[in-house]
Amino acid sequence: MLITRICTVLFPIFTIVMIGYLYARLRSVNLAIINRFTIEVFSPALLFSVLADQSFHIIDYQPLMLAATLMVLGTGLMVLPLSYWLGINPKTLIPSMMFVNAGNMGIPVALFTFGELGLSAAMLFFIIVAILNFTLGISMVNRSAPGFSLLKLPLFQATLAGLVVSLTPINVPILLITPIKMLGACAIPMMLLSLGARLNDIDFTYWKIGLLGAILRPLSGALMFLLVRPWFTLSPLQADGLLIFAVLPPAIINYVIAEQYQQEPPKVAAIVMLGNLMSFISLPIALAFILNSSVS
Repeated sequence: MLITRICTVLFPIFTIVMIGYLYARLRSVNLAIINRFTIEVFSPALLFSVLADQSFHIIDYQPLMLAATLMVLGTGLMVLPLSYWLGINPKTLIPSMMFVNAGNMGIPVALFTFGELGLSAAMLFFIIVAILNFTLGISMVNRSAPGFSLLKLPLFQATLAGLVVSLTPINVPILLITPIKMLGACAIPMMLLSLGARLNDIDFTYWKIGLLGAILRPLSGALMFLLVRPWFTLSPLQADGLLIFAVLPPAIINYVIAEQYQQEPPKVAAIVMLGNLMSFISLPIALAFILNSSVS
């Protein structure tokens, strides 16, 4: 039954998110330390282990990577005129529409929907969003920001190392890859727990712009998917993964960047947090379409 299959995919994800939310309400949680471990240790380990896997061939994913990149950039261009028309500062709205939560939400959804086969595509989406967010995204908010900050990120360094292993005959010794995989296995549950804890920070002062962004994010992404998809030859699994990527909520890092550069952080926080709540509606709709198509 379709509803049962959707629940099978989303129930573990939403359960862990809810545990993070409830725990953070009952206990004081230092999210800075948790997020630092996740971003600088667990996620790089997961990235490297997936990219360095002998069954992964990045050449097979070139069309998917290009399609995802065009969707990110196209979403920004699509929403830009609307931002001016509504009188919303583009620096406040556009980044949250472009840069989605490919980590906390995208990776778990892909894993539970497609299994290990979907993890490679999800990691590539994560890489694309991270690279664009820490280069183009930061420059959109503050053009005087340093341009080489991406090189210092463990995520980027792990990506380069993983690609080197993937594209060369290098074999990582099992003695080394085993602890890396163990660290990488921590990434997904930690991402979900952190997302749940962050939901406690929702401020409804700017609920109007938050609700607008929450609706606009999956809607604009779905429209870009319909525009981009016909131009690329993708496997059914890749096309389904691209659809999930299209409707993901805004990345939490958008709020962190807005706060760092003082780009109306309360408004961005409202967009990000309500957008992630909206994913409880948009993701089941996308999964219903995907799972129903796979049955037929």
